[in-house]
Amino acid sequence: MPKTAITPTRQENYPEWYQQVIRAADLAENSVVHGCMVIKPWGYAIWENIQKILDEKIKETGHENLYFPLFIPVSFLEKEAAHVQGFAKECAVITHHRLEEKEGKLIPTSPLEEPLIVRPTSETIIGDSFSRWIQSYRDLPLKINQWANIVRWEMRTRLFLRTTEFLWQEGHTAHATKKEAEEETFQMLNVYADFVENVLAMPVIPGEKTKNEKFPGAEATYAIEAMMQDKKALQSGTSHFLGQNFAKAFNIQFLDENGERPHAWTSSWGVSTRLIGGIIMSHSDDDGLVLPPKISPLHVVILPLYHKYENPQAILEACFALEKALKTLSYHGAPLRVKVDTRDARPGDKAWSWVKKGVPIRLEIGPKEFESQSVFMGRRDKPYHERTPLSQDAFLQNVLTQLDEMQQNLYTHAKKRLTENTVHMDSEKMFYDYFKNDGGFAYAYWHEEDVTEQKIKEELKVTARCMPLADRHKRGKCIFSGIDNSPLVLFAKSY
Repeated sequence: MPKTAITPTRQENYPEWYQQVIRAADLAENSVVHGCMVIKPWGYAIWENIQKILDEKIKETGHENLYFPLFIPVSFLEKEAAHVQGFAKECAVITHHRLEEKEGKLIPTSPLEEPLIVRPTSETIIGDSFSRWIQSYRDLPLKINQWANIVRWEMRTRLFLRTTEFLWQEGHTAHATKKEAEEETFQMLNVYADFVENVLAMPVIPGEKTKNEKFPGAEATYAIEAMMQDKKALQSGTSHFLGQNFAKAFNIQFLDENGERPHAWTSSWGVSTRLIGGIIMSHSDDDGLVLPPKISPLHVVILPLYHKYENPQAILEACFALEKALKTLSYHGAPLRVKVDTRDARPGDKAWSWVKKGVPIRLEIGPKEFESQSVFMGRRDKPYHERTPLSQDAFLQNVLTQLDEMQQNLYTHAKKRLTENTVHMDSEKMFYDYFKNDGGFAYAYWHEEDVTEQKIKEELKVTARCMPLADRHKRGKCIFSGIDNSPLVLFAKSY
């Protein structure tokens, strides 16, 4: 095992391996503020690529970007009962607006007339604006999206997966009919599923959340669930059909074509920086981060190797010429992202630094490659020492194919893991035996009894992830209670 590989390995200590991959790739670090993180340049570049690609997909469906305040009056949360109950324990509350120094300490002195909540989600403050913006059926549908930060006070945090503050996008829409709002909810769920599968190379299972797992205040919540390498589930995106609950709470009404004033039907949906955690846990290995090419900040890194060579400048110029040629190529609608690593460091150290960062392709150009106009290529989805000699012309002709092959390989491996670790349960005993032996994903008919849900959560740390949409009409006998006509539910341990 190379000394720069990640320790402990995934098999030895998966949670610690995850933290070490983040550290080795220099993605993020814990902040001095409780539960918050500093997203470093390489980690933020991944998020920027997620933003760029997903933002285009959101706009293609007719949504416009805007921005709402970070602060929400406490009275807004109180207007929707289920919403306040769902978020009350996670809220950060601002009660004062001024500090004064007393005996060497800064003391808050000026209480606000009404406390403010630091945004845990924006349905309430957006609902207030919708009530003013929507007056007639001609104002509908109203479809907006914002990229923002969110604060939910978490006690146990983990970088990217669960932090007190995180970044996300949240879409909000209002419609004249229930049918239109439901179609919007499913449309955006499909946008997320397509993005996560085809860009992040993570296969997902779309489904409806059970009654106790749905978003507070929603009539129905839909999610996409992905399997990580430790066979746990990661909720990777949600889309909520809010019905008329928030419309009634905030008086979002419109004059329809019959002269009546019904309440609008609304939806909301979002994904967050948790997706970066999903990328890490889906694809990375014991040498560090592995990035799907479509999302990687760099596609190709070029490493000049000129130690003791009589004309190092010639090798450098050849590297820059290759970089220039590569940058003329387009990969899925965007210029190829290429960098020549000119740092004053040992060649092995430089190569390993890019391995740990997950760059899809590494090219080495030393004296032999320079003189023969060739490259030595390493691909991140293959073992480190498996490198291929190619002429520069052959590489230029095949680089896009190489990237697509790697993208597909990552998805194929993740899909194989999902398929091989998913089972169908016929009995409660089978269910318990499966999850006591680590488990994976399990389908079972379940009648959504609260007692059973609490029991399996406490005894097995297993939760109901969703009722898969592909099997939403299937019914059978609950494996716990024996009640007929129970829906098929996906169960797993989760993040």
